[in-house]
Amino acid sequence: MDFVLLGTGCPQCDPDRLGPSNLVRHAGRSFLIDCGSGVTQRLVAAGTPGADLDALLLTHLHTDHLVDFYQLVISSWHQGRARPQRVFGPPGAKRFVEMTMELWSVERALRIAHEKRASIAAFEIDVTEIEAGRIWDDGEIRITAVAVAHQPVANAFGFVFEAGGAKLAFSGDTAYCPALIAAARGADALIHECFIHREMKPAPGRSPEGMRNVASYHTLSDQVGQVAREADAKLLVLNHFVPTRFDRAALVAEIRATWRGPLVIGEDLMSFDCATRLLRHRDAALSFALS
Repeated sequence: MDFVLLGTGCPQCDPDRLGPSNLVRHAGRSFLIDCGSGVTQRLVAAGTPGADLDALLLTHLHTDHLVDFYQLVISSWHQGRARPQRVFGPPGAKRFVEMTMELWSVERALRIAHEKRASIAAFEIDVTEIEAGRIWDDGEIRITAVAVAHQPVANAFGFVFEAGGAKLAFSGDTAYCPALIAAARGADALIHECFIHREMKPAPGRSPEGMRNVASYHTLSDQVGQVAREADAKLLVLNHFVPTRFDRAALVAEIRATWRGPLVIGEDLMSFDCATRLLRHRDAALSFALS
Protein backbone atom coordinates (compact mmCIF):
# COMPACT_ATOMS: atom_id res chain seq x y z
CA MET A 1 0.00 0.00 0.00
CA ASP A 2 1.24 3.48 -0.83
CA PHE A 3 -0.06 7.02 -0.62
CA VAL A 4 0.58 10.29 -2.44
CA LEU A 5 0.07 13.75 -0.97
CA LEU A 6 -1.65 15.38 -3.94
CA GLY A 7 -2.37 18.72 -2.31
CA THR A 8 -1.00 19.91 1.04
CA GLY A 9 -2.52 23.39 1.10
CA CYS A 10 -5.61 25.07 2.47
CA PRO A 11 -8.04 27.77 1.23
CA GLN A 12 -5.02 30.02 0.62
CA CYS A 13 -3.99 30.19 -3.04
CA ASP A 14 -0.45 28.88 -3.30
CA PRO A 15 1.00 27.41 -6.53
CA ASP A 16 3.28 25.12 -4.51
CA ARG A 17 0.57 23.75 -2.20
CA LEU A 18 -2.70 22.99 -3.96
CA GLY A 19 -6.00 22.12 -2.29
CA PRO A 20 -6.31 19.26 0.21
CA SER A 21 -6.30 15.81 -1.37
CA ASN A 22 -4.58 12.46 -0.88
CA LEU A 23 -4.34 9.27 -2.91
CA VAL A 24 -4.11 5.72 -1.52
CA ARG A 25 -3.27 2.76 -3.77
CA HIS A 26 -3.14 -0.98 -3.13
CA ALA A 27 -3.54 -4.13 -5.24
CA GLY A 28 -4.78 -2.23 -8.26
CA ARG A 29 -7.27 -0.18 -6.26
CA SER A 30 -7.13 3.61 -5.95
CA PHE A 31 -8.88 5.85 -3.45
CA LEU A 32 -8.97 9.63 -3.46
CA ILE A 33 -9.43 11.43 -0.15
CA ASP A 34 -10.98 14.85 -0.83
CA CYS A 35 -10.80 16.79 -4.09
CA GLY A 36 -9.38 20.21 -3.40
CA SER A 37 -8.33 22.74 -6.02
CA GLY A 38 -6.02 21.28 -8.69
CA VAL A 39 -6.64 17.65 -7.79
CA THR A 40 -7.17 16.42 -11.36
CA GLN A 41 -3.79 17.74 -12.48
CA ARG A 42 -2.11 16.24 -9.42
CA LEU A 43 -3.75 12.85 -10.09
CA VAL A 44 -2.32 12.79 -13.60
CA ALA A 45 1.11 13.77 -12.27
CA ALA A 46 0.87 10.92 -9.72
CA GLY A 47 0.15 8.42 -12.50
CA THR A 48 -3.42 7.67 -11.42
CA PRO A 49 -5.91 9.78 -13.39
CA GLY A 50 -9.46 10.23 -12.16
CA ALA A 51 -10.68 7.62 -14.64
CA ASP A 52 -8.88 4.94 -12.61
CA LEU A 53 -10.30 5.79 -9.17
CA ASP A 54 -12.36 3.22 -7.29
CA ALA A 55 -13.86 5.76 -4.88
CA LEU A 56 -13.73 9.32 -3.65
CA LEU A 57 -13.85 9.74 0.14
CA LEU A 58 -14.91 13.14 1.46
CA THR A 59 -13.74 14.04 4.95
CA HIS A 60 -16.27 16.88 5.27
CA LEU A 61 -18.15 19.43 3.22
CA HIS A 62 -15.84 22.44 3.37
CA THR A 63 -15.16 24.02 -0.02
CA ASP A 64 -11.38 23.61 0.08
CA HIS A 65 -11.90 19.82 0.34
CA LEU A 66 -14.39 19.42 -2.52
CA VAL A 67 -14.25 22.46 -4.79
CA ASP A 68 -12.92 20.46 -7.77
CA PHE A 69 -15.52 17.70 -7.54
CA TYR A 70 -17.14 18.46 -10.89
CA GLN A 71 -13.75 18.92 -12.53
CA LEU A 72 -12.94 15.40 -11.32
CA VAL A 73 -16.16 14.08 -12.85
CA ILE A 74 -15.75 15.76 -16.23
CA SER A 75 -12.03 15.09 -16.56
CA SER A 76 -12.55 11.42 -15.69
CA TRP A 77 -15.06 11.21 -18.53
CA HIS A 78 -12.57 12.85 -20.90
CA GLN A 79 -10.02 10.23 -19.77
CA GLY A 80 -12.37 7.43 -20.87
CA ARG A 81 -13.97 6.42 -17.60
CA ALA A 82 -16.76 3.97 -18.40
CA ARG A 83 -18.13 3.21 -14.92
CA PRO A 84 -20.00 5.22 -12.30
CA GLN A 85 -18.17 7.35 -9.77
CA ARG A 86 -18.45 6.11 -6.18
CA VAL A 87 -18.49 8.75 -3.47
CA PHE A 88 -18.42 8.20 0.30
CA GLY A 89 -19.06 11.24 2.43
CA PRO A 90 -20.80 12.71 5.46
CA PRO A 91 -24.53 13.45 5.65
CA GLY A 92 -25.24 16.14 3.09
CA ALA A 93 -22.94 14.59 0.47
CA LYS A 94 -25.89 13.36 -1.64
CA ARG A 95 -27.43 16.82 -1.76
CA PHE A 96 -24.08 18.38 -2.63
CA VAL A 97 -23.54 15.93 -5.50
CA GLU A 98 -27.09 16.26 -6.82
CA MET A 99 -26.95 20.07 -6.79
CA THR A 100 -23.52 20.14 -8.42
CA MET A 101 -24.59 17.79 -11.20
CA GLU A 102 -27.78 19.79 -11.74
CA LEU A 103 -25.82 23.06 -11.94
CA TRP A 104 -23.82 21.72 -14.88
CA SER A 105 -26.61 19.66 -16.51
CA VAL A 106 -27.14 21.92 -19.55
CA GLU A 107 -23.43 22.17 -20.33
CA ARG A 108 -23.04 18.43 -19.79
CA ALA A 109 -25.88 17.63 -22.20
CA LEU A 110 -24.20 19.74 -24.88
CA ARG A 111 -20.90 17.93 -24.38
CA ILE A 112 -22.56 14.52 -24.55
CA ALA A 113 -24.45 15.39 -27.75
CA HIS A 114 -21.47 17.00 -29.45
CA GLU A 115 -18.58 14.76 -28.38
CA LYS A 116 -20.37 11.43 -28.99
CA ARG A 117 -18.14 9.41 -26.68
CA ALA A 118 -18.68 5.70 -26.13
CA SER A 119 -20.03 5.94 -22.59
CA ILE A 120 -21.64 8.41 -20.20
CA ALA A 121 -21.40 6.09 -17.20
CA ALA A 122 -18.85 8.42 -15.60
CA PHE A 123 -21.71 10.88 -15.00
CA GLU A 124 -23.55 8.38 -12.81
CA ILE A 125 -22.61 9.20 -9.22
CA ASP A 126 -23.22 6.55 -6.56
CA VAL A 127 -23.17 8.35 -3.20
CA THR A 128 -23.02 6.62 0.17
CA GLU A 129 -23.48 8.84 3.21
CA ILE A 130 -21.35 7.44 5.99
CA GLU A 131 -21.10 7.35 9.76
CA ALA A 132 -18.21 6.25 11.94
CA GLY A 133 -17.19 2.64 11.34
CA ARG A 134 -16.13 0.32 8.51
CA ILE A 135 -17.10 1.74 5.11
CA TRP A 136 -15.15 -0.53 2.74
CA ASP A 137 -13.91 -4.11 2.93
CA ASP A 138 -13.33 -6.04 -0.29
CA GLY A 139 -10.96 -8.65 1.14
CA GLU A 140 -7.91 -6.69 -0.01
CA ILE A 141 -8.32 -3.35 1.72
CA ARG A 142 -10.37 -2.14 4.66
CA ILE A 143 -11.33 1.48 5.25
CA THR A 144 -12.71 2.82 8.51
CA ALA A 145 -14.24 6.26 8.98
CA VAL A 146 -13.42 7.99 12.27
CA ALA A 147 -15.56 10.86 13.57
CA VAL A 148 -13.20 13.74 14.34
CA ALA A 149 -13.51 17.05 16.21
CA HIS A 150 -14.10 19.79 13.63
CA GLN A 151 -16.98 21.61 15.32
CA PRO A 152 -18.99 23.60 14.38
CA VAL A 153 -18.91 21.29 11.33
CA ALA A 154 -21.47 18.68 12.35
CA ASN A 155 -19.99 15.71 10.49
CA ALA A 156 -16.28 15.38 9.79
CA PHE A 157 -14.18 12.23 9.40
CA GLY A 158 -10.68 10.91 9.28
CA PHE A 159 -9.95 7.63 7.51
CA VAL A 160 -7.89 4.56 8.42
CA PHE A 161 -6.73 2.19 5.65
CA GLU A 162 -5.54 -1.36 6.39
CA ALA A 163 -4.10 -3.65 3.73
CA GLY A 164 -1.27 -6.12 3.31
CA GLY A 165 -0.33 -5.85 6.97
CA ALA A 166 0.05 -2.07 6.73
CA LYS A 167 -2.00 0.74 8.26
CA LEU A 168 -2.41 4.36 7.19
CA ALA A 169 -4.33 6.99 9.15
CA PHE A 170 -5.51 10.31 7.69
CA SER A 171 -6.69 12.92 10.16
CA GLY A 172 -8.87 15.07 7.94
CA ASP A 173 -9.57 18.43 9.57
CA THR A 174 -9.71 18.11 13.35
CA ALA A 175 -8.73 19.53 16.69
CA TYR A 176 -6.98 17.18 19.14
CA CYS A 177 -9.15 14.06 18.94
CA PRO A 178 -8.87 10.98 21.22
CA ALA A 179 -11.01 8.91 18.82
CA LEU A 180 -8.56 9.52 15.99
CA ILE A 181 -5.60 8.70 18.22
CA ALA A 182 -7.20 5.39 19.20
CA ALA A 183 -8.04 4.48 15.59
CA ALA A 184 -4.55 5.42 14.36
CA ARG A 185 -2.66 3.49 17.01
CA GLY A 186 0.41 1.77 15.58
CA ALA A 187 -0.10 3.18 12.08
CA ASP A 188 2.76 2.84 9.62
CA ALA A 189 2.08 6.48 8.80
CA LEU A 190 -0.14 9.10 10.41
CA ILE A 191 -0.91 11.80 7.86
CA HIS A 192 -2.06 14.74 9.92
CA GLU A 193 -3.11 18.35 9.37
CA CYS A 194 -1.02 21.13 10.90
CA PHE A 195 -2.19 24.62 11.92
CA ILE A 196 0.93 26.73 12.51
CA HIS A 197 -0.61 29.34 14.78
CA ARG A 198 2.60 31.26 15.50
CA GLU A 199 2.91 31.96 11.75
CA MET A 200 -0.62 33.36 11.41
CA LYS A 201 -0.41 37.11 10.80
CA PRO A 202 -3.20 39.69 10.99
CA ALA A 203 -4.67 40.30 7.55
CA PRO A 204 -7.11 42.88 6.16
CA GLY A 205 -10.66 41.91 7.03
CA ARG A 206 -9.67 39.22 9.55
CA SER A 207 -10.39 39.79 13.21
CA PRO A 208 -8.38 38.22 16.05
CA GLU A 209 -11.58 36.48 17.18
CA GLY A 210 -12.12 34.98 13.74
CA MET A 211 -8.56 33.69 13.60
CA ARG A 212 -8.96 32.13 17.05
CA ASN A 213 -12.19 30.49 15.89
CA VAL A 214 -10.43 28.89 12.92
CA ALA A 215 -7.56 27.70 15.11
CA SER A 216 -10.01 26.11 17.53
CA TYR A 217 -11.09 23.37 15.11
CA HIS A 218 -7.63 22.48 13.82
CA THR A 219 -4.67 20.73 15.44
CA LEU A 220 -2.06 23.30 16.40
CA SER A 221 1.56 22.75 15.46
CA ASP A 222 2.57 22.38 19.11
CA GLN A 223 -0.07 19.65 19.59
CA VAL A 224 0.42 17.40 16.57
CA GLY A 225 3.58 15.76 17.94
CA GLN A 226 1.66 14.75 21.04
CA VAL A 227 -1.01 13.18 18.82
CA ALA A 228 1.62 11.07 17.00
CA ARG A 229 3.24 10.04 20.30
CA GLU A 230 -0.06 8.97 21.88
CA ALA A 231 -0.99 7.06 18.70
CA ASP A 232 2.43 5.35 18.72
CA ALA A 233 2.70 6.05 14.99
CA LYS A 234 5.75 4.76 13.11
CA LEU A 235 5.90 7.90 10.96
CA LEU A 236 4.31 11.34 11.22
CA VAL A 237 3.63 13.09 7.92
CA LEU A 238 2.31 16.64 8.11
CA ASN A 239 -0.02 18.10 5.49
CA HIS A 240 -2.88 20.60 5.03
CA PHE A 241 -0.73 23.44 6.27
CA VAL A 242 -2.24 26.69 7.52
CA PRO A 243 -0.60 28.96 6.48
CA THR A 244 1.06 27.43 3.43
CA ARG A 245 4.35 29.34 3.84
CA PHE A 246 6.29 28.83 7.08
CA ASP A 247 9.70 28.31 8.64
CA ARG A 248 10.32 24.57 8.27
CA ALA A 249 13.17 24.42 10.78
CA ALA A 250 11.09 26.22 13.39
CA LEU A 251 8.20 23.83 12.80
CA VAL A 252 10.43 20.78 13.22
CA ALA A 253 11.87 22.20 16.44
CA GLU A 254 8.37 22.84 17.76
CA ILE A 255 7.19 19.30 17.05
CA ARG A 256 10.36 17.75 18.44
CA ALA A 257 9.32 19.00 21.88
CA THR A 258 6.73 16.21 21.99
CA TRP A 259 7.62 13.78 19.16
CA ARG A 260 10.97 12.02 18.72
CA GLY A 261 9.97 9.63 15.96
CA PRO A 262 10.36 9.95 12.17
CA LEU A 263 8.88 13.21 10.92
CA VAL A 264 8.12 14.41 7.39
CA ILE A 265 7.07 17.90 6.32
CA GLY A 266 4.74 16.97 3.48
CA GLU A 267 4.97 18.45 -0.01
CA ASP A 268 2.66 18.13 -2.99
CA LEU A 269 3.27 14.87 -4.91
CA MET A 270 5.36 13.34 -2.13
CA SER A 271 4.73 9.57 -1.88
CA PHE A 272 5.39 6.82 0.64
CA ASP A 273 5.40 3.05 0.09
CA CYS A 274 4.51 1.11 3.24
CA ALA A 275 6.14 -2.13 2.10
CA THR A 276 9.56 -0.66 1.26
CA ARG A 277 9.25 2.35 3.61
CA LEU A 278 10.55 4.47 0.75
CA LEU A 279 9.63 8.15 0.68
CA ARG A 280 9.87 9.90 -2.69
CA HIS A 281 9.61 13.53 -3.75
CA ARG A 282 10.68 14.68 -7.20
CA ASP A 283 14.18 13.24 -7.74
CA ALA A 284 14.82 12.56 -4.05
CA ALA A 285 14.26 9.28 -2.21
CA LEU A 286 14.61 8.48 1.49
CA SER A 287 14.47 4.98 2.95
CA PHE A 288 13.23 4.44 6.49
CA ALA A 289 14.28 1.40 8.54
CA LEU A 290 12.11 -1.65 7.96
CA SER A 291 10.40 -2.81 11.16
